[in-house]
Amino acid sequence: MRGMRRLAASAAAAAVLAMAPGNAHAASPKFSATTAIGTHNAYEKAKYPYFARALDSGAALLELDVYADGLSRRWRVSHSNPLGNDNNCEAAKTPDELYGKSRDQDLGGCLDDMAAWNRLHPDHPPIVVKVELKAGFNDTRGLGPDEFDTLVRQKLGGSVYTPADLLGGTYPTLDAAARADAWATRDALKGKFVFELIPGTVEQSNPFDGYWTDEEYGDHLRDLQAAGNVATAQAFPAVLGAAGGDPRTSRYDASIRPWFVFFDGDAAAYTGGGYDTSFYSANHYILIMTAAHSVSPAISATDPTDAEVASRLALLAGNHASLITSDWSAEPPSVLGAVTNRS
Repeated sequence: MRGMRRLAASAAAAAVLAMAPGNAHAASPKFSATTAIGTHNAYEKAKYPYFARALDSGAALLELDVYADGLSRRWRVSHSNPLGNDNNCEAAKTPDELYGKSRDQDLGGCLDDMAAWNRLHPDHPPIVVKVELKAGFNDTRGLGPDEFDTLVRQKLGGSVYTPADLLGGTYPTLDAAARADAWATRDALKGKFVFELIPGTVEQSNPFDGYWTDEEYGDHLRDLQAAGNVATAQAFPAVLGAAGGDPRTSRYDASIRPWFVFFDGDAAAYTGGGYDTSFYSANHYILIMTAAHSVSPAISATDPTDAEVASRLALLAGNHASLITSDWSAEPPSVLGAVTNRS
């Protein structure tokens, strides 16, 4: 198996895998009540030859790096090239076109692959699509939150679990809905994608950019709700970076704080920084712990054993993570599809 050393007889891996979706004898938990595994930068060809292979892996989170290219007015998918595409997406229009077309497509092409793959696997477990907008939105060039929503909606339609789905026509804000644990069950989320947005590394280092992706999309959600149009929103903005207490309080205007229910930061910082991570599970927030391999005792970022990954999943579930990520990649069947109960 590529990317991990299979230990088929591993008791630890088997124990975790037994908790995966599809266990007919267990009641379906809510999305907020489980911990699963994701892959950092799953669009990279070195991890998977095609993005459909990343989807096949069973990973519960797949990350895309996106540049809002103002010159071409395209959403570029690349690690470091803001003007070109460098990725494993094919822009497959049908399932028959997966695993063989030319790669290096834009974000729309990656979404095409997801839609085609979804037709082959209509009952797949929920998959979080983490989008790092490397240099932020570019609303003045027609690449803002509205255009992002439109693209996702056009490509994936009803296959996206949206902020309006969490609100359910009942709650005034995402925070109110999360605190009430209004999240759907994992069974209800079969066949669904959930989009998370984070500010990018280029954006964060730009001294002339004081309006980052998280704040911009938070404003977007607030304004859509006020206008009665929140059903058009397709993504959840995330509070980026591990911190103690409620990090929203010091970062955002009070009017948008209730629109953040995703939190995303370094696993070692969360677990080793003295933070009370029970805050996240108590309020049913989604907590993503990145670089999970670096938590002591450190394991490989690229080639751990299944038993090591299973042990890390259990450890961080006990620390209230919803999703843990690293540069792990594997061809199915793999431990990347494991799901366990969140503490």
